[in-house]
Amino acid sequence: MRFTILTLFPEFFQGPLTCAQMARAREAGILEVDLVNPRDFSTSRHSHVDDRPYGGGPGMVMSADPLARALASVEGPDCKPGRKPGRKIVLAPSGRPLTQALARELAQEEALTLVCGRYEGIDERLIEAEGLEPIGVGEAVLNGGEAAALCLVEAVARLLPGFMGKEESGEDESFSAGLLEYPHYTRPDVYAGREVPETLRGGSHAAIARWRRQASLRRTLERRPELLREAPLDGSDLNFLRGLPRPPALGRSLFLCLLHHPVLDKAGKTATVSLTNLDIHDMCRVSRTYELGGVLFVTPLDDQRELGQRLLDHWTEGAGGRANPDRAQALRLGRMAASLDEAVGWVTGETGLAPRIVATCARTGYRPARGRKERMIAFSPPGLVRGWLEREPVLLVLGTGHGLAPEVLSRADAVLTPVRGFAAYNHLPVRAAAAILADRLLGDAG
Repeated sequence: MRFTILTLFPEFFQGPLTCAQMARAREAGILEVDLVNPRDFSTSRHSHVDDRPYGGGPGMVMSADPLARALASVEGPDCKPGRKPGRKIVLAPSGRPLTQALARELAQEEALTLVCGRYEGIDERLIEAEGLEPIGVGEAVLNGGEAAALCLVEAVARLLPGFMGKEESGEDESFSAGLLEYPHYTRPDVYAGREVPETLRGGSHAAIARWRRQASLRRTLERRPELLREAPLDGSDLNFLRGLPRPPALGRSLFLCLLHHPVLDKAGKTATVSLTNLDIHDMCRVSRTYELGGVLFVTPLDDQRELGQRLLDHWTEGAGGRANPDRAQALRLGRMAASLDEAVGWVTGETGLAPRIVATCARTGYRPARGRKERMIAFSPPGLVRGWLEREPVLLVLGTGHGLAPEVLSRADAVLTPVRGFAAYNHLPVRAAAAILADRLLGDAG
């Protein structure tokens, strides 16, 4: 396989490409690497390859022409015999993430051309005109694309036949099966008072395979639980994960609050909405599933609260609970309240801390007071709320009718990004939105 790397600093690659497996693979002809310097294709007196950005701002931008001529040398009439550009990639933090799956995909190519950016970036027109495919290696910003290009070259090269020596070595590692890799051990049997797991010292290949699988599952749950959403898991995997001891759930600090007043009606006026049997059942079940602290149903109407309390009592203390203990577990998390202030007070009493108020809203603007100009809502990412949950309680307020009234939104410490916020149609039932938001905030790590 051939890599062609366009870089202003070819010397950056000299060390990594001339040692260890990279050097052996090049000597064996498993891969070839050509380094092309865009400065060699500059027509300016001092070999400039950058210029000031349109629109102003700090730094410089790599110019299109020197890069275009450098790319032409890879695939044009003056290129080396047998050289092919293959897929053309620009290393950029804004690009598609480099994953093990993408590395496998790229390893099927005969050739790859990698363009390393520098300064503030590359003129976007060059990227568009040349069809460069942006790929990034993480969410950190580096000085340039060279370090990222090295990551990509190594991730792809080690999947090439003959590179690793034992072909299975490249697959039995972190991310190859969607999980983090299991821990490794070698002699001596005891080090610093710690023994090698007994299973690994036995002769049962089936037991060792099972131990390694479970060790990968445990490590992934502890360090990167989000990977489990995409990893292929069978029933035995799920049963093993369910049996693992878990740290105190973040969900215990999260409380749902379904507000029936003040909310908006179709005309955008403040209104009071009736309780719904399904909302009470399903939001309690969501709370139990995600191990939340509880769910409060808020209405200022006495008869509505009495109705709601009778329903809760039926399923927790009455015949409903005796017939369906699972439903009783869920409904015990439900509470009735007359106002948002009462809900806040109840959470404060339960936890000893006043909760952060986090609102939900599918609208992009609201009127905070009559006669004032509508202003935009500043939406907050779930990560901000997850950070709060590690230190303090959070009351997640959802609205009935046509959403929360402005006076509720104005009290919120944050307003979560809407579910399906980019869609033109956004009318999910509130109980469905509650489940989706709980999963966004907690998932299986909750």
